[in-house]
Amino acid sequence: MHLYGTQSVNENGHLTIGGVDVSELASQYGTPVMVYDTELFKQRAQGFKETFEKKGMHAQVAYASKAFSSIAIYQLAEQQGLSLDVVSGGELYTAVVAGFPRERIHFHGNNKSREEILYAFEEQIGCIVIDNFLEIELIKAIATERKQKMNVLIRVTPGIEAHTHDYITTGQEDSKFGFDLKNGQTDEAFEALHTHEFINFLGMHCHIGSQIFETDAFRFAAEVLMEKMVAWRTTHQFICPVLNLGGGFGIRYTEEDQPLEPAVYVEEMADVVKSMAEECEYPIPEIWIEPGRSLVGDAGTTIYSSGSTKEVPGVRTYVAVDGGMSDNIRPALYDAHYSSAIANRMNEPHDQQWTVAGKCCESGDKLIENASLPKVETGDLLAVFCTGAYTYSMASNYNRLPRPAVVFAENGQHQLVVRRETYEDIIKLDLPLHQEEKEISR
Repeated sequence: MHLYGTQSVNENGHLTIGGVDVSELASQYGTPVMVYDTELFKQRAQGFKETFEKKGMHAQVAYASKAFSSIAIYQLAEQQGLSLDVVSGGELYTAVVAGFPRERIHFHGNNKSREEILYAFEEQIGCIVIDNFLEIELIKAIATERKQKMNVLIRVTPGIEAHTHDYITTGQEDSKFGFDLKNGQTDEAFEALHTHEFINFLGMHCHIGSQIFETDAFRFAAEVLMEKMVAWRTTHQFICPVLNLGGGFGIRYTEEDQPLEPAVYVEEMADVVKSMAEECEYPIPEIWIEPGRSLVGDAGTTIYSSGSTKEVPGVRTYVAVDGGMSDNIRPALYDAHYSSAIANRMNEPHDQQWTVAGKCCESGDKLIENASLPKVETGDLLAVFCTGAYTYSMASNYNRLPRPAVVFAENGQHQLVVRRETYEDIIKLDLPLHQEEKEISR
């Protein structure tokens, strides 16, 4: 059984995270509950930063907060000296409320509204990553109207297909994201921006996919973007001060996954940029990266309570838990795989095969198809590991299920950072059929 970060098993045979018994967390906060190992988050953040420091390269490490967004995680990222990648007005608003330094906020997204772009200007954020030609015109118009400068990057699709799921591959030519590098769109975007009096053109950004285990695609992306930057110096005498190489570094969900240490990806990309810059006598650009999953993915664990069981003779045995696709859509959406354990009986042999089913009214609501567990009893605590990324942030109220609580744990202490939703929360936006009628009884 693989444990992550500060996870261990105490004298009672219970799983602990950050030195806290998860049985205590389940008792205090209820289940499902998502528990984040904040010490592991800190270690990963510093590991990325220190890799660049050892290389002697200027860099920004931006937390790709679509993986998990909340006031507390933004504040934790700020404490670690990270920058922040947001992709919507809602994420930007959360960052503002969290007090995140505006100059370290980067705004992404393939269809930003005028209102969202204006909000970014009003908050004087550090950079907008431009994704399309409509956005170029919106930004130029707003910047001119306000007589306000804005730093920008352009997102480029470099024509690279990383080895990952089709839905999370974003760097290939046929993508909804960015300007195509091969058909001239990137040059056209550059021409439209780099001489504008209120646009500070920094350079290019690419993101080739997610949950990537090999470095070849990252190296190639760095090479082709550096080649384009060198070409602009020749044709326009323009030096790009920034190269953003995105994120997508893989983590270990199951024993089949064999990711590299996060620092290895950074070292490979940094070496390519540094060597090409030296070879072409080009000033080494500041490197920006955007880890999301690799900061929070395996730092998060979801604790469920087990309920009913059902045996289908000769086929499978089900155990149902008190959550499911409402708090973790990834198995249904991506066919994502997870590992698990009975958190209150960690020392018992996990030698039986179970299908972990959620409680949503969908046949496809299965969290794990072949989970190795002991004989599960009603009321056991099931820990599903590596749920820190793209679970809570993609959670829904399907079947009107409340979203779970989120807790940070470290050094034997725990803190509630997102409270569990109540039934009252679920209906707070609902309106009765006739406004003039009395309020529906709560």
